[in-house]
Order: sequence, then structure tokens, then C-alpha cells
Amino acid sequence: MTQPDTSAPPAPPTRSAWQDALERLATDRLTVHAGGGARAQQRQHDKNRLTARERIRQLLDDGTPFDELMTFAGWEMYQDVGGCPSGGTVTGIGQIQGRPWMIIANDATVKAGAFFPITAKKVIRAQTIALENHLPVVYLVDSAGVYLPMQDEIFPDQDDFGRVFYLNARMSARGIPQIAAIMGNCVAGGAYLPVMCDTLIMTEGSGLYLAGPALVKAAIGQVVDSEDLGGASMHASIAGTVDYKEPDDAAALRRIRALADLYAQGESAPFARRRKETLPAPERDLTDLVGFDGSKTYDVRDLITALVDGGEFHEFKAEYGETLVCGFARAGGFPVAFVANQRTVIKKKLKSGGEPGLRTRIEVGGVIYGDSADKAARFIMDANQAGVPLVFLSDVTGFMVGRDSEQEGIIRRGAKLVNAVSNTVVPKITIITGGSFGAGNYAMNGKAYAPRFLFAWPSAKYAVMSGNAAAKTLMDIQLAALKRAGTEPDDEDILRLYDEVKSKYDTELDPRYAAARLWVDEIIQPNDTRDRLIRALEACAQNPHQDEFRVGVFQV
Repeated sequence: MTQPDTSAPPAPPTRSAWQDALERLATDRLTVHAGGGARAQQRQHDKNRLTARERIRQLLDDGTPFDELMTFAGWEMYQDVGGCPSGGTVTGIGQIQGRPWMIIANDATVKAGAFFPITAKKVIRAQTIALENHLPVVYLVDSAGVYLPMQDEIFPDQDDFGRVFYLNARMSARGIPQIAAIMGNCVAGGAYLPVMCDTLIMTEGSGLYLAGPALVKAAIGQVVDSEDLGGASMHASIAGTVDYKEPDDAAALRRIRALADLYAQGESAPFARRRKETLPAPERDLTDLVGFDGSKTYDVRDLITALVDGGEFHEFKAEYGETLVCGFARAGGFPVAFVANQRTVIKKKLKSGGEPGLRTRIEVGGVIYGDSADKAARFIMDANQAGVPLVFLSDVTGFMVGRDSEQEGIIRRGAKLVNAVSNTVVPKITIITGGSFGAGNYAMNGKAYAPRFLFAWPSAKYAVMSGNAAAKTLMDIQLAALKRAGTEPDDEDILRLYDEVKSKYDTELDPRYAAARLWVDEIIQPNDTRDRLIRALEACAQNPHQDEFRVGVFQV
């Protein structure tokens, strides 16, 4: 007789850090997409208006993706005034009549679409991406203007509100199409944005004026209603400001699509003229390859081959400067040039004439040594000479330190790499897959080096140094200050202080912290990397102009 099985059921498989991170990212994204919440969305619908994301979906070609950018702008910022989800505006690239367009849409469910400091910076970044890539732009305007309690942080500086109109004018001068549709409020200084576009559409019931009825009455004593002051009919028939008056959102969006279909298509970038048929990449779950916390070693060549057509990668100087992997490939049929941090432990051969019997040393993955800096600088020059876009896969701890490294000229050689990155004229795209620490961030084309696009995985960590090292350094500084003040902390005080410093630093390492401040353009899932890369290259391909490559003085 068979005995019943009384053993305990097998334990469920342990959840991976990647599963937790991706689920949290999806949950946080839904929170952001809710904007001002269900009640605010209903108020928008009660006015017979769509929400920002509903407008974008109707505007795009059926079945095509919307590559949202800067989704987490303002994340956990401005909490004392209720927050500003996604910076109160939705930006991204989508297909309209078969062509990529930059779309910038105010979210009226968030403080009536008012501009916070991060809103202005987000719109400016979206316009800058459009300018650099010659992407035509659609503005879906529904904004109450500047958020007045913070006007001093929004109004006067170079990267504040006025820069929006400056970029309007610069794009127009470059021949980059701009269409604006006023689909709600458009008041005060914000009124200049749509009027500086090539084409202006306005829906009935919307308002366009420098000062609303209440402000007009307060300023000059004139009593006037909103329609006479700045309604669609007035602007269409009297002021002549509006090119097309439409009854509602749906009609305005149809008008945009009809006009977009008539626009001429310019030349493509030189690199895009060498595009070939796209070949599939080898199937691989990138979360199996790359560990979430950075403790797992991996060969970055495996990551590259998972991103490129047919897995074919032409590696440059494969046996030299091995902590940086460089080489050419194709992605989506486009030629691309990769610069990537190697994450294996490397046994480095030394020059003869060293210490007796010593002919090798161990090099740590993720660290940039002198020879790898030399190699990458030379390869970047080759990519510019060939006119091939650069893709940086950044998982970098920083440059090597210590006596040997200094004597080998690490500062001089690192400066050469930074020079080459700075003066590059081909499109640059950066994908942060792990650490992005210190000067390594600069060498691997961080935000300060004008990447056309900068994406980060949920595993990205963004700071001057790693969490443990920074926490210890900061704790040592604070302990020294306490001792100078005559306080001698005990072990319990030291542990508590370390935990406080580490917790704060870990919060700042999170990619959402970076994304909130626009240090990265978007947090993406690892397995979406190839598709996002290809569509980013398609966006870069819209700009046919390439400057002459010059590097100035190299430290050699």
C-alpha cells in the first residue's frame, strides 16, 4: 500500500532582485501616469477634454509605440505642495504619419498644467533633443502658466522658462517643423510658446491671453469675459493669431495628423544612409546576464552581442586595454560603435623589465586603467572618422588610483579620453546598466557630455562614489567634526551615524533620484534596451548635419 506523502511541499523559488526591481518600476510608473489622480482626470473629461496621455494616444499612428522620456521628472519632489508627477507634462517620441515626432503635452490634471521648475527643465530637455536630432515637434498646450509660489526658480535663469521660447525660435530658424494645439488654458508668458510655432491650432472653449480677466481688471480696471479676451473665435476672426479653429480635442488631433502628412521629409544622417536590413539579435534574458547589485561578474561582450544584429561584433584591440571593450556592429541595420565597461576580472600582461618574475597583474572589471583609456580615446576618434554613432554601455566604478596608476599617467590618459568624448560630432547614446561613479561617469559620456539620449536600467547607481565608500568617507568627516566640538561618540553612536549616512546616500543612488532631476532621460527595462536603442538611432537619423571633428590639444 502506498503511504501518503507527509513531507513539506517544496519551497517556492526565491524572488530575484530583478523581479522586485522591475515590479516596483512598473508600479511606480503607473503612479506617475495617474497624474493628478482620478478626480482630476474626471474634471478634465467633464470639460469635454482628454487627458495628456489620451491625446497622445489619439495622435500617434495606430499600433506604434510611444517612447516616453523623463517619466520620473519631479519624482518625490515638491512634496510640501502636493508633488508634481512627471513634472506636470508628458514628453516623448512617437510616430505620426510614419515619421518620428517629439511630443510635449501639458498635463492639466497636475496643478492645472502649471510650470514648476522641473517642468521648464523637462520641456527644455525635450526641445534640446528635438533640436539636436532635427525632430519635428508637436506641443499640446493646456497650462495655467508659471506656478507663482516658485516663480523665482522658474523665471530668470538660462535653463528656466525663457529658454523654452529661445529654443522655439532656434528650431524654427533650423527649419524644424513645430505645430502647437491649444486645448485648454494658455496664459501669461506661456502664451508665446504656441504663437512662436509654425502652425497654431486652437479648440473652442480654450483661452489664449497674456493676462486673464481677473488680472486685466486688477491691472487696468477693464471688465472683459474670457471669450472676448482670448477665446478661439476672437483669435481666429479678429486677432488672426490662430491658423485653425477646431471644435474639440479630437478634431484638433486629426488636424495635426493631416498637416503632418503633408510635411516634406528631409535628408537622413550620413550614418543612416548605410542602413541595411535588420537582422534579429540572439535571444537572451539580460537580467540573467547582468546582476542587479553589481556583485556578479559578466563579460560585456555577451551583452553587446545580445543587442546587435545577428550577434556580430567587430572588436577593436581585443587584447589591449581590456577593461574597456570597443568595436563596431549594427543595430536595427544602423552601423554603431560600442564603448563598454568590461565586468570580468582580467589577468593583465605587463611589459618586460618589471619586478623579477612578475609578468602579470589582476585588473578589476569596471575600472578604467591607462591603457583602456588610451584605447577608447583612439576608438572614439575612429568612430568619428567613420561617421558612426557611439553607444556607451556604462557600468563603471571610476579610474584606477594608486602609485602605479599615477606613475603610468592615469590623469593624462583619462583627460585624453574625456577630450575625445567631449569633442565627438557623431550621435552619442549612453545606457547605464550598473554603476556610474565619479570621473567614470564623465569618461562614459554622462549627462554633462551631451548624449543625444541617456537611458538607465533600474540597477543604475549614480554618484561621485559607491555607497559604502561614500558612507564611510562622510561618516569620518562627521566624526572628526564631533570630536573637534568636544564630543566623543561611542560605538552605538558611530553605528547609528553610519546607518543614517548610508541610508541617505542609498536614496540618492537610486535611478529614480537621478531621473527626477533629469540626469537620465528614461529608466528602461533591460530587455527593452535593443528596441529603445534602435528607435533612438532612428531619431538621430533625422539630422543630416555633422560638424567637422576636432579635438584641440591632446595630452600625449
